Amino acid sequence: MKPILKSVLTLAATLALSGIAAAQDYSFKFQSSDPAGNPNFELQQGWAKALGEKTGGKVKVELLPVGSVVEHQETQDAIAAGILDGHITDTSYFAGKDPAFALIANPVGAWSDPQQMFDFMAEGGGKELMNELVEPYGLHFIGATTPGLEAFVSKVPLDGVDDLKGLKLRAPEGLVQQVFAAAGAAPVNLPGSEVFTSLDKGVIEAADYTVFSTNQAQGLNDVAPHPVYPGFHSMPLVEISMNKEKWDALPDDIKAAFEETVAEFAQHQVAELAKSDLEAVAAAKEGGKITVHDWSAEERAKFRKIAIGEWEKAAAKSQNAQKVYEVLTAYLTEKGLVQ
Repeated sequence: MKPILKSVLTLAATLALSGIAAAQDYSFKFQSSDPAGNPNFELQQGWAKALGEKTGGKVKVELLPVGSVVEHQETQDAIAAGILDGHITDTSYFAGKDPAFALIANPVGAWSDPQQMFDFMAEGGGKELMNELVEPYGLHFIGATTPGLEAFVSKVPLDGVDDLKGLKLRAPEGLVQQVFAAAGAAPVNLPGSEVFTSLDKGVIEAADYTVFSTNQAQGLNDVAPHPVYPGFHSMPLVEISMNKEKWDALPDDIKAAFEETVAEFAQHQVAELAKSDLEAVAAAKEGGKITVHDWSAEERAKFRKIAIGEWEKAAAKSQNAQKVYEVLTAYLTEKGLVQ
């Protein structure tokens, strides 16, 4: 081979290799709180792919299912230690470190639509609050998503707050139970595996379980034919956060790509899961045996007012929780969502 040709080929190979390296300037490992195969996890994988495409291949996020590196409640510490670079997870898992995480993650009764929460995060001080909470732990909050409002399962008609009085229902311990008890219901502890049987046998009359499409697929609406949809009580905040030092080291265009794709992903996830719910609602109505109840804005506001009394108690547990309470209630008041 002629020396000149050899030099040209060597240069071309070097440029090609440097191009490959440049195409993947940033490689990160994130862990989800959802298992592989779960619809949420599959949508999250779509976000990682979209981020890579938006940055022209400069950013690669390897998204791992729950428990791959550490347990779901340990990802915050793992990110701070550099074991993981980021996570997509329910913020309430870190309530043991500060009650504020529980209050901002699921302020029971606050939201009637995912867009309300997204607006609070973007325009109502929510994003700033999240960073005040996570940055002392070595993380930076990029953005929020949610699976959407959970439906409510019931054997008896529920059209408003008054219908909750004396209702025997399954609800998780903590703020959810406290709010339902304050509304006059009689909440009990039951694992998810016992909800169907307990409803079927009349041990309970209603249950806080999950989204409508999942309830429908598992037959819960068949034994409890008066679901409330859209739900009025629970909608988890799922955060996308990463190591703060690594975030701070990113150029502005990469940071923007992260924020833009997270916002797009959140809207896509909500739309996709809402589509599944609407299809399930239509199928349930066509069957003629299930009556879907949709609470009025006034009844939702009544429940929210009761919930705020319980938020106030939660706020007293830490300075951060008090600030979450103040910012959240100010936003709801400004938007006319509290009576």
